[in-house]
Amino acid sequence: MKLLQRDMDKTNSGSVTLVPEESEDMWHAYNLVAVGDTIRSTTIRKVQTESATGSVNVSKVRTTLTVQVEGIDFDTQACVLRVSGRNISENQYVKMGAYHTVILEMNRQFTLNKQEWDSITLERIDQACDPAQHADLVAIVMQEGIAHLCLITPSMTLVRAKIETSIPRKRKGLCDQHTKGLHRFYNQIIQAFQRHVNFDIVKCVLIASPGFVKDHFTDYLFAEAMKMDDKTIIENKSKFVLVHSSSGFKHSLKEVLADPVITARLSDTKAAGEVKALDDFYTMLQTDPDRAYYGVKHCERAAENQAIEILLVSDELFRSQDISQRKRYVSLVDSVRENGGDVRIFSSLHVSGEQLGQLSGVAAILRFPMPEEEEEEDENDSDDD
Repeated sequence: MKLLQRDMDKTNSGSVTLVPEESEDMWHAYNLVAVGDTIRSTTIRKVQTESATGSVNVSKVRTTLTVQVEGIDFDTQACVLRVSGRNISENQYVKMGAYHTVILEMNRQFTLNKQEWDSITLERIDQACDPAQHADLVAIVMQEGIAHLCLITPSMTLVRAKIETSIPRKRKGLCDQHTKGLHRFYNQIIQAFQRHVNFDIVKCVLIASPGFVKDHFTDYLFAEAMKMDDKTIIENKSKFVLVHSSSGFKHSLKEVLADPVITARLSDTKAAGEVKALDDFYTMLQTDPDRAYYGVKHCERAAENQAIEILLVSDELFRSQDISQRKRYVSLVDSVRENGGDVRIFSSLHVSGEQLGQLSGVAAILRFPMPEEEEEEDENDSDDD
């Protein structure tokens, strides 16, 4: 993301002008734009003109609009952000108060104005505009006949290709059919790999499967690369890491990213950090439950007692249309940081973020045990009596 202008006053009210430069930036834009903000960008508008003879012509014109945001839709496949709302600035083609949808996409400049830029949104701008914070990896999770090629960025797990094919079973005298089916399957994965993987960005390639499928595929991949003189794959051989997974489906990525063998290789990526934090939370929940809290009320009580060592929070909570709810979570994050705690903000589009969402979207590992208060339970028991 390129930051062109930042204009804010002492109360953190003001605007920023940004240009998204890659698909990851569109995810950051989605998290920055909230209902009630105003956004200014170029857009295409259909205009009807009537000639002197009464004939009507419809043409498309490019114009610059400022709309007050009422609706936000993020298309992860097309990687565009559709922002709808009422026009609030004079325009020769669009009436004041008329509804319009502005489409934000890569390399299209936009200016976002907020009444208050809180600590989370300011942090996201810094993160989006710092290229050093991008550490991408690719994962191929596979089993015989099915494979998923995923691009894992600091914020998203994107399935770039899903390969499914039937492979004949091994039978006496018919091993050739099985081998041919496997090679056909492997070739489809290689084609998807060559199409989607850019080694200028990718730092590590994980190949995961049950059994020896990953080993057989990797041997075949490098043999084919030598045969085709594919120097890109050959020169990046050291970036390939083979790990075990229970299946070839996307949900197996969590265990793959949590594997201690690859944690060291991925220590500079947010994806690995999130998975480790979530694993530590689950371990704490089992071994010392008084040091593992989840749910906003419990976490707020722990924060008041300066007990939170690591706060895990989903970015989805900061997109709430209820301003008071958004401020509540921002306040919780600020409180934990002020007291020396570590805050991990999970992406709701990431595998680990999806799991955190099932735990209400907020959880905490505590510095010291805090047994849950039993007053409410006692009151409920007395009511039942």
